[in-house]
Amino acid sequence: MEQTKTSLYAKSEKEVVQALKKQPALFHRYQSMEEKWRQRFLDYCTRKKTLPITYDPFFKRLFHPEIYPGRLSRFLSSLLGRKVTVKHILPSEETLLDGGALLIMDILVELEDGSLANVEIQKVPYLFPGERMSCYSSDLVLRQYSRVKGEKGKAFTYSDMKKVYTIVLFETSTEAFHRQGLGYIHMGKTVFDTGLELELLQEYCLIALDVFRKIPYPKDRSERTGWLSLLAVEDVSAAEILAEDYPWLEEIYRDMAEYMSKPEEVLNMFSEALKILDQNTVQYMIEQQQKELEMKNRKLEEQEQMLKEQDAEVRRQNEENQKLKEEIARLQKQLAERAE
Repeated sequence: MEQTKTSLYAKSEKEVVQALKKQPALFHRYQSMEEKWRQRFLDYCTRKKTLPITYDPFFKRLFHPEIYPGRLSRFLSSLLGRKVTVKHILPSEETLLDGGALLIMDILVELEDGSLANVEIQKVPYLFPGERMSCYSSDLVLRQYSRVKGEKGKAFTYSDMKKVYTIVLFETSTEAFHRQGLGYIHMGKTVFDTGLELELLQEYCLIALDVFRKIPYPKDRSERTGWLSLLAVEDVSAAEILAEDYPWLEEIYRDMAEYMSKPEEVLNMFSEALKILDQNTVQYMIEQQQKELEMKNRKLEEQEQMLKEQDAEVRRQNEENQKLKEEIARLQKQLAERAE
């Protein structure tokens, strides 16, 4: 089926639905979505909202180096604060760690200098974010080590290893991020309390988009602010104002608008995004229930320990009472003997 048969350019919601009905497969896919997502799709088609770029399929499409050369490099350069060039995207299905299902990598890229970067946008506030990022980062180190050592063979030295960057954008961040005031970007690496300087491989860039959204517009005029605003702003009217401040964003918004002439691709991306969101939401609910179960078990253990301590105290008091009874009996016997 040719994607140009059904154009969704600048139509009313009713006209969009009528256009979809002419393509039964597309209309069925549209109807299979939840009501709020059908409305989100219509808002895009009628130019009320941009594409939901913080969802994995849309982000990958609009930042893919082979489709839009230089865009992802420029984005990462603004986040890391130094110029980097994305060499290519690496496959993310393989992992060197057990339990790889937890390593959900949105985009894994190799930079020009051989370093690796994992860019992830988290839609739900997973538990244990620090532990998760440690796993992501460790996986990158092991992946690079395996590849470089395989290439170098006996000539391999640890100086061949390059940095690995774990970049996570939180759509909804955990409580820890909100204790930092309006600080929304956090750069980190391992440091030693003595000031010892060693070139360690793992670095982190964490961005709380929900905190970023709290900062009143206009924000500081920097390229990084422009990129984060692109991710944070969905209303077309606000996007038009944003493009005035950052004219280089016009190309991206134009690319988003062009997908209106490709309804099948857009619906495919929506379907994929919802599938990933459902999986992540289920995982989040499982973790919440596990956390609740652990708390209940911990409370039961505390109560059991308390009961054990109470039982021990009761036994001790009974023993003391028995000793007092025996002492009283002994003294009464002495009094009786003296009275004779």
